[in-house]
Amino acid sequence: MDAAARPPLAPALDRIRVGSAPDSWGVWFADDPAQVPWERFLDEVAEAGYEWIELGPYGYLPTDPARLRDETGRRGLRVSAGTVFTALHRGPAVWEETWEQVSRVAALTRAMGAHHLVVIPSFWRDDRTAELIESPELTAEQWRHLNTGMERLAERVLGTYGLSIAVHPHADTHIDTEAHVERFLDATDPGLVNLCLDTGHYAYCGGDSVKLIKTYGERIDYLHLKQVDPAVLSDVLGQGLPFGPAVQRGVMCEPPRGVPALEPVLAAAQGLGVDLFAIVEQDMYPCPPDRPLPIARRTRAFLRSCGA
Repeated sequence: MDAAARPPLAPALDRIRVGSAPDSWGVWFADDPAQVPWERFLDEVAEAGYEWIELGPYGYLPTDPARLRDETGRRGLRVSAGTVFTALHRGPAVWEETWEQVSRVAALTRAMGAHHLVVIPSFWRDDRTAELIESPELTAEQWRHLNTGMERLAERVLGTYGLSIAVHPHADTHIDTEAHVERFLDATDPGLVNLCLDTGHYAYCGGDSVKLIKTYGERIDYLHLKQVDPAVLSDVLGQGLPFGPAVQRGVMCEPPRGVPALEPVLAAAQGLGVDLFAIVEQDMYPCPPDRPLPIARRTRAFLRSCGA
């Protein structure tokens, strides 16, 4: 084939470090018989071509750092981040309980050589039954608690463990829509609090990932790559389903079959000129144990075609 006839190569996304997570293997809990064993996850995520992983729910992977370093190292894997859920909008009364669980995850994350802690706000409705736990809208006082609590958490996590926090907007939480995300970012210290942009959750809640990157690029510290199926999403929103049943309906789909298109998201992220992790997460709990690996292989090939 002559040079003129060759298809153009995708631009190299040399600031983007791609990985995956237990979530893409249907793992939501530390221990659940519906999930694949952790050894199988590690084997298959390496086989799919990834080098970076997240810890997933604390206790799913071994929590002894020496053992986990051995298990990941011999598979050529490294850890990019840990994850915690918080309810800091409830005020100082939850601080000690929050710090107790955060410190466990942060200690393991740091011991694995990672530098990020992904922080997800708590759900406002039960993820399975749709029962309201609290109002979807925070009061002004609760917003103050959330904002100051996240700043306090960021400062302590950085000072104690050397980790930066990346707050994850998530469906069925109080940081979800474009308006809520912008309100949160505008009210928190950019020197302390940054964002984990999950492209699927942001689309689920009506947000535009490329616009967010271009508007608040200096606050984007971490990426989760995910897509939603627009037809399923329309049905889910029309029925008012909570996130858990929505996932069982297949609302999060395999790239590049859904929205948002990941090519412009990755290009916008590359344009920030900073190194970013982009961790693939395709929510599909529960799922048959043989389903994740073929999807992971295809997704990794797709991301390579995008230049990642």
